[in-house]
Amino acid sequence: MFEDLLRAWDGEEVAVRFDARSGAWMFVCVHSTVLGPAAGGTRMKVYAEPHDALHDGVRLSRAMTNKNAVAGLPLGGGKAVLAVPEIPQGEARRELFLRYAGLIDALGGTYVTACDMNVSERDMDVVGERTRHVMGRSVEGGGAGSSAPSTAVGVFHGLRASAERAFGSGDLADRTVLIQGVGAVGRVLAGLLAEAGARLILADVEEDRAREVAAELNARMVAADEAISTECDVFSPCATGGVLSAETIPRLRCRVVGGAANNQLVALQDARLLEDAGILYAPDYVINAGGIICLASQELLGESREQLDARLRGIGDTLAEVYATAEREGVTTAEAAERLVAERLAR
Repeated sequence: MFEDLLRAWDGEEVAVRFDARSGAWMFVCVHSTVLGPAAGGTRMKVYAEPHDALHDGVRLSRAMTNKNAVAGLPLGGGKAVLAVPEIPQGEARRELFLRYAGLIDALGGTYVTACDMNVSERDMDVVGERTRHVMGRSVEGGGAGSSAPSTAVGVFHGLRASAERAFGSGDLADRTVLIQGVGAVGRVLAGLLAEAGARLILADVEEDRAREVAAELNARMVAADEAISTECDVFSPCATGGVLSAETIPRLRCRVVGGAANNQLVALQDARLLEDAGILYAPDYVINAGGIICLASQELLGESREQLDARLRGIGDTLAEVYATAEREGVTTAEAAERLVAERLAR
């Protein structure tokens, strides 16, 4: 099973370790170091089989190559996945992350890690005890802290650029935006959109969380399984990926799709289904690059807050370039973004 995945993958290398003490599988997937050390988050999750975790890793590592290239960062793309029997806590969690840090350090800087699903800045503090190849530590631990707010700011700028393209104005006032997932990123994005005067519809598998944010922002709430088919101007997926497919796209009732979730398309050709339906798609790794931009800007490049803010605003400019390329060359926005990645890697 591993062999089939790796034969079909166009990446550089995968480091695999089985952690006997915890029963966890560790996969570090280095997709590309063309632009610099591979950088990407560490995802910790319970998987049915180790094969499923490796599949996640190789898929997400390629997306990180695209994201870092489009964002203009001196970084390649990678992703790490910890496939655990259960999410550890306390001392067992700390020990697991120390052993994981040893694996990262053994790669000698080929891969630089950060936070992802079920992994916090405090976990990165632990990783930082054993390797310097880490971003996203807490402020107290010498890092930039959570990158979620910057991800949300980048998505906000991207939605303004998308509204400009779709509606002729980047003003989001009175535009109806449905946010699917109001966790660390979606919640901040909801606040930014509310300040901009957007009409909000919120959905989350954790209904209490959605209800709390909806009450705070005077927003409407819908059930998680109704989000995809709820009428709105903008549908913003900010939870897990794989939400846009041949099955779900015909149910969409929006003009724009743009959000923080990774790998929103089940298959690249699904972008054509969106275009045929008259829906403008903001390629996920373009619009949601704010998190890695923040970490690279603040922890690797030593830039000022003003420089970071300019980079985040630039997400909107990059999307405008993608949309213009798609129209000029008669391709989908997903294909236009892939061409931009190829150009930057070639340079």
